[in-house]
Amino acid sequence: MFASVKPTLQATAASLPLKGPQSIYPLTAHSRAPKKEGDISSVFVSLSGTAATPLADRFADIKRRLISGHENAVRASWQRLLEKLVVENSEIAQQGPEVVPQIDFSDLSTASRGFLQEVKKRGVAVVRGVVPQSEARGYKADVEEYIKMNPWTKGMPPRLFFTNPAVFELYWSPSQIRARAHPNLISAQRFLMNLWHSDDGEAIISTSQPLAYADRVRIRQPGDSGFALGPHIDGGSLERWEPEGYGLGGVYHNIWQGDWEKYDPWEASSRVPAVSDLYDGAGACSMFRMFQGWLSMSSTAPKEGTLMVNPLLQLSTTYLLLRPFFAPIKQLGSSSSSESMTEYLQADNWMLKTGDEITSELQGANPGHAQELSQSLHPHLDLSRTMVHIPQIKPGDYVVWHCDSKLPLHYTSVFLYEFVTHILDPAIHAVDKIHEGNSDSSVLYIPVCPITQTNVEYLARQRDAFLSGLPGPDFPGGKGESEHIGRPTLDYVSGHVQSEGMQSMGLERLSAMEREEMIGGRMAIQKANEILAL
Repeated sequence: MFASVKPTLQATAASLPLKGPQSIYPLTAHSRAPKKEGDISSVFVSLSGTAATPLADRFADIKRRLISGHENAVRASWQRLLEKLVVENSEIAQQGPEVVPQIDFSDLSTASRGFLQEVKKRGVAVVRGVVPQSEARGYKADVEEYIKMNPWTKGMPPRLFFTNPAVFELYWSPSQIRARAHPNLISAQRFLMNLWHSDDGEAIISTSQPLAYADRVRIRQPGDSGFALGPHIDGGSLERWEPEGYGLGGVYHNIWQGDWEKYDPWEASSRVPAVSDLYDGAGACSMFRMFQGWLSMSSTAPKEGTLMVNPLLQLSTTYLLLRPFFAPIKQLGSSSSSESMTEYLQADNWMLKTGDEITSELQGANPGHAQELSQSLHPHLDLSRTMVHIPQIKPGDYVVWHCDSKLPLHYTSVFLYEFVTHILDPAIHAVDKIHEGNSDSSVLYIPVCPITQTNVEYLARQRDAFLSGLPGPDFPGGKGESEHIGRPTLDYVSGHVQSEGMQSMGLERLSAMEREEMIGGRMAIQKANEILAL
């Protein structure tokens, strides 16, 4: 497949200045300085080689203001939360991968009410057969050929004598361009966006047309032990507590008032003004991704380099946010007995800190990095039992998880070795330390992004990056693919991508106005075309 298009793809840096057909896209005025060169390890403090530093005292002030006047309600809500977690954690442990909702792409138009309710509860889903298996396998063959043609392609872990990269700093390969623009994928994304709702009909957001977000490629070989990506959440860390972050839209307002049961993870209008990248870190995501996700290019079973999630969207989000306000009265001793752990986790062993007792600590949150989690910092999530694999995946399946979903991680031996020997109950030693499969675990990261002003401003900058062969604005900088042989040009895209795919990249005028019922949605599309100068 790759060979058939290869002659048209010999674009190099010398041919990339904006001329001919590319000149119809003006360089965006919403420019930022490019980020320093790096790889996916830049996203995580635990992988970046930098030490976490104590947060400034202002975070203690932020915490005081968040719950001021609601201390008693927050204290009572914590007890209700812990009681609920005990029940739900046990259910997840019993069901394992089967707890993850699954549906065939062909059944999306007739999805049952039960399926929709489960997705909203779990915050994760598998949509099977979005892309035909042969086509998805072809994506992988083309990516591998693209890397072979450009052996200097950066990856993590670094290419050494005995290791191969698992995550490649590729954003504009032919496979990625075609997959993001596949009509079935766009249709699935539109279905997923419409699981959300807006309480404000005038909020400037439209779910009528997904926007493309250029993310990386993962090709993890059997036996790999170098890609150690631990429990985390995308979309910022400190920003979730900050008034100039998620506080701008009051996303978690009900949680701070001690009424977490009213927190709706699927309400979109409150997220429109939220800012998730106050620190412009190497791993910060400035685009509102309703779902993070990936399209599989291989067959992968549990324990074969696949994804694990904590499928309790509302409860785990609430716990993450309230955890910094509580501290144990009696610390967990050196004993690892179940009795001592049960006593440690009891609600009456956890005290709400108020006034001058409040510290600046926000467990696992560091400026400019993803939110990380662990059993020691977040013990009531019971990660040893509630991190479950997604079910067996085939090429062309699309796996998605809500932007607040906890603990998407790749099953890696380095992480698991540290995790099971230093943090979790010793019984977890039965977990294998390496990818046990016989074939690679390969995916294209493709999230689900609605039309908002912030997203379109990002899209305009990302369009500039595409035309120059550089990483998208959220990602580590450097020359990227600007000198890659076979990098798709604008002519390639126009020859291989249908109109909706061109629109998703900001290369054609958005034309989904007729699908929009909300005033705010129509305004979002109109504003988008103005920003994109289309």
